[in-house]
Amino acid sequence: MADCMQEWPEPIVRVQAVAESGLAAIPGCYVKPPRDRPAQQHLAAGGDNVLREPSDDSIPVIDLGELLAAGEGRIDGLITEAVAAACRDWGFFQVVNHGVAPELMRAVREAWRGFFRLPISAKQQYANQPRTYEGYGSRVGVQKGGPLDWGDYYFLHLAPEAAKSPDKYWPTNPAICKEVSEEYGREVTRLCEVLMKVLSASLGLEEARFQEAFGGAECGACLRANYYPRCPQPDLTLGLSAHSDPGVLTVLLADEHVRGLQVRRADGEWVTVQPVRDDAFIVNVGDQIQILSNSVYKSVEHRVIVNAKEERISLALFYNPKGDVPIAPAPELVTPDRPSLYPPMTFDEYRVYIRKNGPRGKAQLEGFKGQAVPGTGNK
Repeated sequence: MADCMQEWPEPIVRVQAVAESGLAAIPGCYVKPPRDRPAQQHLAAGGDNVLREPSDDSIPVIDLGELLAAGEGRIDGLITEAVAAACRDWGFFQVVNHGVAPELMRAVREAWRGFFRLPISAKQQYANQPRTYEGYGSRVGVQKGGPLDWGDYYFLHLAPEAAKSPDKYWPTNPAICKEVSEEYGREVTRLCEVLMKVLSASLGLEEARFQEAFGGAECGACLRANYYPRCPQPDLTLGLSAHSDPGVLTVLLADEHVRGLQVRRADGEWVTVQPVRDDAFIVNVGDQIQILSNSVYKSVEHRVIVNAKEERISLALFYNPKGDVPIAPAPELVTPDRPSLYPPMTFDEYRVYIRKNGPRGKAQLEGFKGQAVPGTGNK
């Protein structure tokens, strides 16, 4: 990593500490420009300062029950068609009957809820640095004076084995946190491998094509546990700024009580995602799938709003390419009418650029079309 990635540019302030300080107004570093704020017209009537953004129940729901029951080599055409439509039209879909036990999902939620409810002093020993991001964090971008989001998080590497976060990065309280998170990671990674086959088949490719292109068994998996404290001015800030995810797939386990994830529809409006049930996963396409599919499938902007009355927890598993594998549009999806839109780039190169600049919608990816990745040496 570059030298500028060794330390945070300013002292870290935990958002939880700001939220619990009793301030009636949030500090200016958390205030978003007017164009990026949650829409004022969606504030609840009566002045209770709770956001009531519009929800959308048309985000596709994919039932994987029959596919998983059928076993290997039995990808159903109806499922591939449904996934193809979701990836073209939304970049997001929900999955149910996905094979991950509801009991495990509840256990991992509660483990991380327990961690974030510890006193800040008990969590500080796990404070992270931008070189690896592993541990307890409160910012993503490393730009000095950059705007901040209203959220704390905990980041860990789960796979492959050689890249797993060492024990020193894992919280020991709750004691079950490491064990349950690793089991959860293995199960969700298996789900991602199934989805890779479905995505390949949905584009008319060999089922193994996507998995091989992204590094096969060396694909990575990371876990980010998100904590969004109560906020006295939720109309002025965001828990997580608008962005698309840089990797392959993100599988989100949302809070079972408090909504907050929003997706930008094709018409530009932000809508709040309503999980169809507590054991549903919300899956979104990452930038690497947009690149490999030559923009047939698109990653989509999403963000997180916060709440004046309730805290919120969510768990995101990021399924990523092997870091040093050059990724470019699949030759099978490049035609004279649809030339290759992206230069080859490794995920390590792409990720460094994103980290240096912080969340910026889809500006980074769109800026790469037909040119080299800035600062990477790619031609």
